[in-house]
Amino acid sequence: MDEFGDEFHEECGVFGVYSQENRNVAHTVYYGLYALQHRGQESAGIAVAFADKINYYKGMGLVPEVFSGCKLEDLPEGDIAIGHVRYSTTGASQLLNAQPVVFTGKCGKTALAHNGNLTNTKQLRDEMIAANAVFQTTIDSEVMAVMINSLSDGDILKGVMRACPRFKGSYALVIMTTDKLIAVRDPYGIRPLCIGTVVDDYVVASESCALDAVSANFLRDVEPGEIVVIDSEGLHSYKMEDIPEKSGMCIFEYVYFARHDSVLDGCSVYDARYEAGRLLARNYGVEADMISGVPDSANVAARGYAEESGIPFIEALAKNRYVGRTFIQPDQRQRENSLSVKMNAMRANVSGKRIILIDDSIVRGTTMRKIIKMLREAGAKEVHVRVCSPIIKHPCHLGIDIQTYSQLIGAYKDEDQIAESLGADSVRYLSVEQLISSCCKSKRGFCLGCFNGEYPYPLNGETDKLKLE
Repeated sequence: MDEFGDEFHEECGVFGVYSQENRNVAHTVYYGLYALQHRGQESAGIAVAFADKINYYKGMGLVPEVFSGCKLEDLPEGDIAIGHVRYSTTGASQLLNAQPVVFTGKCGKTALAHNGNLTNTKQLRDEMIAANAVFQTTIDSEVMAVMINSLSDGDILKGVMRACPRFKGSYALVIMTTDKLIAVRDPYGIRPLCIGTVVDDYVVASESCALDAVSANFLRDVEPGEIVVIDSEGLHSYKMEDIPEKSGMCIFEYVYFARHDSVLDGCSVYDARYEAGRLLARNYGVEADMISGVPDSANVAARGYAEESGIPFIEALAKNRYVGRTFIQPDQRQRENSLSVKMNAMRANVSGKRIILIDDSIVRGTTMRKIIKMLREAGAKEVHVRVCSPIIKHPCHLGIDIQTYSQLIGAYKDEDQIAESLGADSVRYLSVEQLISSCCKSKRGFCLGCFNGEYPYPLNGETDKLKLE
């Protein structure tokens, strides 16, 4: 979880390009990863295929830090490349676990990048170790790479088709050999993945905003359970067996993870957040002088609330955008003051005002508690919190960094108890049904496990399928 309190973290973002000619494909991936930086800030990497080789570079930090100096220019020209930005939900945050995973096997030189989280990693790893497999990292992505290779008989598509039924959990994959780019989405479509085109080139990315960053035209989303192979003959689509009738996109992609200018499975993230704010105003209004959002992810919803209620949107909090997740806090006193470095109350705007503060979600409650205290110290008369998602009651092992009930303020408290714990005048959340209705333009069903405990895969990795709303 975030040092500053209770922000969600999602595992990572993936990007790939197949070009009809040798060129600086690493540059295309670089800009694509830059647009996906919000999905992971721990490490970044790019792998490039040229001739019969794969060259790669990866490092710890943000995309421009990792590829500073001549590191990007040192990557060769080629016709295929993939990239990855990571936030770790499995495996320690260290260079050894950075992606893409690059290896040589039955299919020759291969690279893989993964967004998501498997629930049966230990079982698969133990099986392969018993069969004399050797692992270099602690991440589930290497388990996937080794299994795909071991089942391939030299045919990468055959390896993917055989291995994917063994994977339980969430995964959006980009896989590269020296002559193919492959995009894979798990049978429930839990993590997003889309395809675009630039003239005759193909691009795959976690979000459509990354297509925009490289001037690619959106072609379509990768379907749940679909395997897309791109090679010199064009794009070929294959389907896994036994794809569930109802898909289960993680609904937190719309609430928090995705960038607000992305479109996921036919639904604009901006529109979904704006409508969530309108629904909060319509159902949980309260008299106030101003509406404000917790920057940046809640600002769209706050504007929706303001339009619906007629109460003006006024910024209550200023965010220091140069303080990242890895901000160092040398001692206890500075740790306690860390939120003030990241965020500050705008005293002139809030003094003497009744504030409705919009947030996308509340996990532990530690950040919101500090924000409310900060606003009151700046002179706010009242602080009413409105949340654009239901109460988070359950942990998630499908790619969100909440592993235990003890991390969740909503696991054992209702709205009034949460308000008392936070020091707010009131707290109200959207219901599950209201959140779903805000995303009604999506073509998919949703995973709602962190709200109702019902996941597409049980948390122990068994194969029984649970109900999806």
